Amino acid sequence: MAERKPPGVTFESWVDRQIRTAQERGEFDDLPGSGKPLPGAGEPLDEQWWIKEQIRREGLSGDALLPTPLRLRREIDRLPETIAELTSEQAVREVAAELNRRIVEHLRFPAGPQIAIAPVNVDSLVERWRSQRPAPQPPEIPKPAAAQAPKPRRRRWFRR
Repeated sequence: MAERKPPGVTFESWVDRQIRTAQERGEFDDLPGSGKPLPGAGEPLDEQWWIKEQIRREGLSGDALLPTPLRLRREIDRLPETIAELTSEQAVREVAAELNRRIVEHLRFPAGPQIAIAPVNVDSLVERWRSQRPAPQPPEIPKPAAAQAPKPRRRRWFRR
C-alpha cells in the first residue's frame, strides 16, 4: 500500500523524500530506456503531437481525421483500386452500395466543408470491374482416350 503524506509536511518535500529513498534503494536502476535520449528532445513542440503518436501507435491512417465529405471523396477516388481486388460482381455491388449509403447519409445531414459529392453509379462501376478482369476461360472437356472402345448399348426387352 502507498504511504500517505504525514500532516504538517509540505507536499513537495514529502515527494522529494520519496524519490530520494527510492533512488537509494536502487528502484530506478536498469529501467528500460535508461541512458537513452528522450524521444523528441530538441525538436519544436507540435501542438497535436499526441494525436499523431496515437495514430502511429494504432497503425491508423490520417484519413480518420478528415471531415466526412473529404473522407468520402477520397474513398470515391480510391474505389477503382478497391474493386480491383474483389473476386465477384456481388462483392463489387456491396462495396458500392455501402459507400452510396454513407454518401446519401452525409447529403441528408451535411457536416463539414461544402464539397460536392454524388453517389457512385453502381452499374458503370461493375462494367469497369468486368473490363479489368481477364476473360473467363471455358472449362476444358476431357477428350476420350483413343484406346477405349465405346461401350455397346444394351437393348431393352421392349421396343418403342
